[in-house]
Amino acid sequence: MARGKKQNPFAARKRQKREIGNPPDRRAEPYKEIERDNASFIKYYQLQRICANEEEWQQFLAKIRDNLPVTFRVTGFKDEAKALLKIIETELFAEYVRGAAELNSLSVEEVQRPLCLPWYPNGMAYQLNLTRKDIRRSESMLRLHNFLIVETAAGNISRQEGVSMIPPVVLDVQPTDKVLDMCAAPGSKTAQLIEALHATPEAHKIPPGFVLANDVDNNRCYMLVHQAKRLNSPCLLVTNHDSSFFPNLLQTDAATGHKSILKFDKILCDVPCSGDGTLRKNPDIWLKWNLAQAYNLHGVQYRIVRRGAEMLEVGGRLVYSTCSMNPIENEAVVQRIIKDSAGALELVNASHLVPGLKYNPGMTNWQLATKEVDAVFTQFDEVPESLHTIIRPAMFPLPAEEMAAIGIEKCMRILPHMQDTGGFFVAIIEKRRALSFEQNDVKDLEQQQPAQEEKDKPEAEEKSAPWGPQRKRRRLHGFKEDPYIFFGEDDADYASLKEFYQLDESFNKRCLLTRCQSDRKKNIYYCSEAIRDLVLNNEQNIKIINTGVKTFVRCENRHTQHPYRLAQEGLQTSNGYIGDCRRIQVEREDLVLLLNCTDPTKPPSTHELKQVTQDRCKELCVGSCILKYVDESFTLFIVGWRGTSSLRAYVAKDETVHILRLLGADVSKFEVNKYEKAKEAAAAAEEAAAAAGAANGAENKEEQDAAET
Repeated sequence: MARGKKQNPFAARKRQKREIGNPPDRRAEPYKEIERDNASFIKYYQLQRICANEEEWQQFLAKIRDNLPVTFRVTGFKDEAKALLKIIETELFAEYVRGAAELNSLSVEEVQRPLCLPWYPNGMAYQLNLTRKDIRRSESMLRLHNFLIVETAAGNISRQEGVSMIPPVVLDVQPTDKVLDMCAAPGSKTAQLIEALHATPEAHKIPPGFVLANDVDNNRCYMLVHQAKRLNSPCLLVTNHDSSFFPNLLQTDAATGHKSILKFDKILCDVPCSGDGTLRKNPDIWLKWNLAQAYNLHGVQYRIVRRGAEMLEVGGRLVYSTCSMNPIENEAVVQRIIKDSAGALELVNASHLVPGLKYNPGMTNWQLATKEVDAVFTQFDEVPESLHTIIRPAMFPLPAEEMAAIGIEKCMRILPHMQDTGGFFVAIIEKRRALSFEQNDVKDLEQQQPAQEEKDKPEAEEKSAPWGPQRKRRRLHGFKEDPYIFFGEDDADYASLKEFYQLDESFNKRCLLTRCQSDRKKNIYYCSEAIRDLVLNNEQNIKIINTGVKTFVRCENRHTQHPYRLAQEGLQTSNGYIGDCRRIQVEREDLVLLLNCTDPTKPPSTHELKQVTQDRCKELCVGSCILKYVDESFTLFIVGWRGTSSLRAYVAKDETVHILRLLGADVSKFEVNKYEKAKEAAAAAEEAAAAAGAANGAENKEEQDAAET
């Protein structure tokens, strides 16, 4: 080959195939179960003495090699949460017990009942004595599996590892708190923070506080949006930035109009970690676990918690957590930030927030080792010079008197064998005074903004291109997001919305926004006043991925007097501001009839409804409306559509199944039995094969007869 000429990779691969032949088809080989063993892992944790004695150590090893049971929680701020919990505890668990008895060949009396997690607030979380595989692959668990899928998609339950629920609980979020989730994806903990924010709907129509959820990975940010959006909160802002260098944000004082640096009341630092506490859920970690992961992550973890401490309000609370059991990622990081704060940060005990949770106190002594754990070090002086860039002095435990002053025993270490969970670490830190190294100069931040705006000017011109809004374009660091355009004081669309839906004067029109520059708005979103202020003050400083809940949607219909219909996602927010002019109260039978209509082109005629509903429908012109149903234990509000001679419910399939379940109606027509479908497909394939065989036989006979002739 000539010098400098590039080799064709496809030709090279062809030559390689000719030389070595085709590799065996791995798909034809039977699946091999991962061997749950790692000599370095066992040697390292035995060295750390994470268990009190040999008996407990053996229990730990047995449990961490076992599969993880399924846990889920009911979303707590929904009005119908208690009604759903009652259905779960009666009907669903009765079905679960029968299915588990069939699956494990036991009598119903021998089946272990679902465990209500004693430390989770209001008894809203349960642990089942089954693994994900048991539920997914067992026909006896079909109804349970369908229930979990549908209710999760509807946002009424969340499937989440039990120990993963602890950090948001001990963070103790209140509706007035400004909350930052620094490493938020995939979003299960963020969802808990949002639930806590909306915990008292009777006190606040829209909570004064907010949750800012951030993640460094652009792709995972969209996963985070998908997870958190199920809760339909107008108080959520999703950003994409490196948490260890998170910028200072500006806020506007509502009373004076002056700008200041935003400080958060509550911060969650669930940092990236080696994840060896999730070995029961992710057995592939057994194959690749080594100490180098912890050494590499220690610096990143420290930088994130340090930046979090800088952004924390004095008197605020920060929770540092990992799904690792390694003291290098846990106690070593916590002792370092507490020491560097020189008394500004303090570890606190929050065990009263999780009564009944079993855990060990934080470790006060640990040892470091080489990657293969063939050499052990108790102090930095013992570390060879070749490892000085990997193993640092701050990773070793502080002297006993300094460790006692820090109070490292206030940390929580949860091990798998304690209550049949994964491994986890939680530390609760409170800020007593400002840190010596935090930057709070608002003038510097205000001066940066004009320079950034000038830098982004060509992009702004591109946004307002004459041919209308453009599609998102893939960039080096993710997609270029559409702009956030808030309603002005004299917006024509708002005037018509206010008149048609009789919107209350307290409804803040300036919090409505769209995601395109076109005058013909497609979707209209709503966010809280605090979120609006954050977006307007900081959209030049940080990449905003998503905010606002869909409230109004353009709906072209020649019969309607108004071009926008209500969106079910935003009804939770807008319902309190809409007048009585577009409301219809329905009885149970009418609502079941409307929800069972699966063909949108053939909605139920108003003549099929009760007379009182018919009379109310006659009073409404064609267009979007709110269907209200009052039960003795809950009240439902559903978006509907009043047609010229019909009425229909405007809800997604999963939400439809959820409401029918609450009403005690039959949901079997919506359930998919994959096992029956597989049997039908197998029978059809067998029939087709038999028909093909018969046809081949007839063809062969004809050929034979022709040959004889």
